Amino acid sequence: MEKPKHHIFVCASFRADGDPKGACHKKGSTALLPYIENEILDRGLEAQITSTGCMKACDYGPVMVIQPAGLWYGNVESEETVDEILDALEDGQAVSGRLIA
Repeated sequence: MEKPKHHIFVCASFRADGDPKGACHKKGSTALLPYIENEILDRGLEAQITSTGCMKACDYGPVMVIQPAGLWYGNVESEETVDEILDALEDGQAVSGRLIA
């Protein structure tokens, strides 16, 4: 596998003891994973998606991070939000209204 241009991390809220306790999991972040994966493939993006443990940004959950750009997005709760973020990624932009400061 070639190194992807982008690596997208989605918080799944899992903590050291294995329990999903954070806000991201409770707000449906893991349910968006298949949609994000399909969008990456459909759009032909050079990207990899990974679900993560708790990112400690629960006030902004669900959280999605795009590397290497260092873009932290909060309140990623719907397919429409994912589309907005991936549209901007394709254009080499960021969605400023969703970025975590």
